[in-house]
Amino acid sequence: QVQLMESGGGLVKPGESLRLTCAATGNIGKIMRWYRQAPGQQRENVALILPGGATNYADFVQGRFTISRDENMLYLQMNQLKPEDTAVYYCFTQTPTGAYWGQGTQVTVSS
Repeated sequence: QVQLMESGGGLVKPGESLRLTCAATGNIGKIMRWYRQAPGQQRENVALILPGGATNYADFVQGRFTISRDENMLYLQMNQLKPEDTAVYYCFTQTPTGAYWGQGTQVTVSS
């Protein structure tokens, strides 16, 4: 059984940074992703990381975020945060047994 647990969210001012962490247990998938969902919006992809370390980011990231992985830990370093980055951030993986989400961590960017 795969379990994902995010942490590291919080309230920050525009321009500040946060590092999100996702602790994964079980037989997690090879590809891991970060998604986010703002109030009243659909959940959207933020970034993914492949087994060899290759990464891909949504256009809105614009070089501000970095996804990384260390065995069963997934990270999202977020710099130069903007108010529009306010959302609940989720980690995600998919395996032959199903798709798995964490419970999410709230990121609020406000002055």
